[in-house]
Amino acid sequence: MNPRHWKLWMAAMILCAASSWAVAQNHAQGKAVVTVLPKHEGEVPSSVARQDLGVKVDGKSAQVTLWRPYAATDKIELVILIDSGLRTNVARQLEDIRHFIQSLPPNVSTAVAYMQNGRSLFAQPLSADPAIAVKGVHIPTGQAGSSASPYFCLSDLAKNWPSRDGAARREVLMITDGVELYHMEFDPENPYVQTSIRDAVAARLVVDSIYWQMEGRPGPRFGESFVGQGLLQIVAEATGGKSFYMGTFNPVSFEPYLDELKRRFSNQYELGFTAPDVKKPEIGELRLKLHAPEAQVNTPSKAWIVPEAR
Repeated sequence: MNPRHWKLWMAAMILCAASSWAVAQNHAQGKAVVTVLPKHEGEVPSSVARQDLGVKVDGKSAQVTLWRPYAATDKIELVILIDSGLRTNVARQLEDIRHFIQSLPPNVSTAVAYMQNGRSLFAQPLSADPAIAVKGVHIPTGQAGSSASPYFCLSDLAKNWPSRDGAARREVLMITDGVELYHMEFDPENPYVQTSIRDAVAARLVVDSIYWQMEGRPGPRFGESFVGQGLLQIVAEATGGKSFYMGTFNPVSFEPYLDELKRRFSNQYELGFTAPDVKKPEIGELRLKLHAPEAQVNTPSKAWIVPEAR
């Protein structure tokens, strides 16, 4: 090889290596919990194969690295987060909550926390023993506005999750009216709501909610109800959860919602993927294309993406 060709060949090799190194450096990993339920209650959803998936992050194709149904033995950590400002007539629903906790399988550890002054205050530690967990269930104080904001409290919970078990699914059930007192109108870009979403996604939380009216607000006030429910729906969609409500009124019973929540726990998949062009930890817009005509698929719209360690 003459000197000129040798130099050109070496330059091409260096450029190719540098390009490959840069691409490798910009790849990042993400995970998500995807719920796949049968379309009709009582049916068993058919298994979904990895080749049936297509994933995009921020509009760019991502590579699926993991897809598996969670086993019945895989750990779940559940925090039931109750707004302290709820109307005290929620007391008639407390037995449903206790029964729900007592019916959970042994792979679920549960804690009950209360929204107070922008914080999530735990009544007892996470425990797989239902007898311990149900002790945290009590009538809330019923003081209007005592939570400060349900979204402040969700952020606090996300930043101070009561466990460091990175393998456990982290589920939250918020019981609140979802109204953001510092920003009363419906605004999908509400900064407090968006901050709570970012914190929840970064902490890998799946956030579900049940709507219940606050104390000190005669009503129902239809505007407030729709605002709160809309904001709770935004949080649920971002994290892959479900928002439960019955129009603008309190539900007659929590039981059907809690039963569906258990079904969701039993029909979840772990999704892992590699996303391109990510240089620092950040939230990505997640889109999942899944061929499952006989199933209802619930995918978080956002995921926490972390660059691969090199």
